[in-house]
Amino acid sequence: MNYNYIAIEGNIGAGKTSLATRISQQFNAQLILEQFDDNPFLPGFYKDPDKYSFPLELSFLAERYQQLKEQLAQSDLFKTFVISDYFINKSLIFAQKTLQTDEFNLYSKLFNIMNSSLPKPDLLVYLFLEIDRLRSNITKRGRDYEQQIEKSYLEKIQSGYFDFIRQQQNMRILIIDTNNIDFVNNPKDYKTIVDVISQKYDIGINRVVL
Repeated sequence: MNYNYIAIEGNIGAGKTSLATRISQQFNAQLILEQFDDNPFLPGFYKDPDKYSFPLELSFLAERYQQLKEQLAQSDLFKTFVISDYFINKSLIFAQKTLQTDEFNLYSKLFNIMNSSLPKPDLLVYLFLEIDRLRSNITKRGRDYEQQIEKSYLEKIQSGYFDFIRQQQNMRILIIDTNNIDFVNNPKDYKTIVDVISQKYDIGINRVVL
């Protein structure tokens, strides 16, 4: 790998954790995984988003910030690089799609304060999947609270990521269209996506269709 810090991003069900975990094992990288299964607000959010959006987004922001602040500050001499299955800016992307205007204005102020002290990844990888493929993956992994996610919500999150990516000027971003491969179950497809990620990219948006 040509990078010291790689963040894997994508919509819900895109395969972020699977890919980051496997790459970390193959290359002996330090792995940072988002902790969300024990978030007490998450099940309630999918049932009643108006009630739970603000506490959910605040709790996620606090947890992500603390985890990245601690783990990125601890350099492991026995690891080759750092790979994470999320980028802190996903907090702002999700919040913008779920919060009321006054709530989001307050939230964004808190986010900017926290984000200013965190390093950016050398490479941000966005795994793109069509909504129907995302929903199929969500169904297969069988988390009860996720089965209530509506197609319109996934579409809003997808558009939020694209809006964010278009606005970035000083980041190295790689968008990989994975609709025609299965890197989780097919070793050849996994090798293909690793070969793509390991290449050197210029600052800006780079797109690859696999």
